[in-house]
Amino acid sequence: MNMHPLFDLTGKCALVTGGSKGLGKAMARGFAEAGADVFISSRHEDELKAAAKEIGEGLNVKVEWMAADMIDRAQVKALADEAVKRLGKIDILINNAGSNQPQAIDEITDEAWDRIVELDLTSCMALTRALVPAMKERKWGRVIHISSVLGVGSKEKRNVYSACKAGLIGMAKASALDLGPFNITVNCICPGPFMTDLPMSLLSDKEKEQFSNRTALNRWGMPRELAGPALMLASEAGSYITGEALLVDGGAFARAL
Repeated sequence: MNMHPLFDLTGKCALVTGGSKGLGKAMARGFAEAGADVFISSRHEDELKAAAKEIGEGLNVKVEWMAADMIDRAQVKALADEAVKRLGKIDILINNAGSNQPQAIDEITDEAWDRIVELDLTSCMALTRALVPAMKERKWGRVIHISSVLGVGSKEKRNVYSACKAGLIGMAKASALDLGPFNITVNCICPGPFMTDLPMSLLSDKEKEQFSNRTALNRWGMPRELAGPALMLASEAGSYITGEALLVDGGAFARAL
């Protein structure tokens, strides 16, 4: 496969959390196709084994995996250490693992708040904190947090999720300033309605249609359609983009009403 040099990731190593399915798996496959060695994590070993095989199929790259629960701070640190141990380094970090537990503001339970904040926001900080010192030494790195359109707008009962996803955007801006002098970029991707397990299981048929109708393209996105934007930000093609939140939403936010 001939890769345009701007997008070539040969010799780079990427870690993708939540990489066993959906958007994570699609991005991991995109990086592998661009020549990167890839490390994926999620909570489920069986899904990781199958995904690793798919991600590396037909390609001459290394694909490694490890089961880790991102709610557990010790497992987050162990994931960082194991990824570096097996691939030798991590140049590209994709903080993609996350979940959602819809609750109205006056119905939020402490358990739900603490769990989602730990998973969707704090684990991203902890994993980034663990991996950027070596990126700084090498003077090259890419950190991409997967935020959401619900980090820039919201929907009823999405208090915890929107708070976390907006927090990732704020953290990316601060980190971009911390790390820019070391040639490390930090950005967010804010996906709109993508056809993955999480929204498909949470939304009613009516809500799914409402999301589809809100986009300019009148359809949900497919996971593969996030691989291109992620590859741009992870490669030399995006070398002058940092501290940004890139909406990949089919034009949903172009619609004012």
